[in-house]
Amino acid sequence: MFPSISLAQEIGLAVLLVAAIVWVIGLGHMLWDKRFHQPEQGAPEGLAKIPAQRTPAAHPMESVELTEAEQQAFAGLIRTIPLH
Repeated sequence: MFPSISLAQEIGLAVLLVAAIVWVIGLGHMLWDKRFHQPEQGAPEGLAKIPAQRTPAAHPMESVELTEAEQQAFAGLIRTIPLH
């Protein structure tokens, strides 16, 4: 094909070209389907609701008991955060 590149480079170029063509065809199909496919009425988009948060009692590894000094240090840290 090209006299200045090796056979391995020609094979790599051919594989890259085929992969690019397959990608462009797939992208075209995806965009074409999205353009003409309308979702059903009443079909939910995304999540139906936000999942419930776990409670500290859900798993013992998800909660930490703080000492009184740690609670006071945390409260002091929270008071330093600007609220505006």
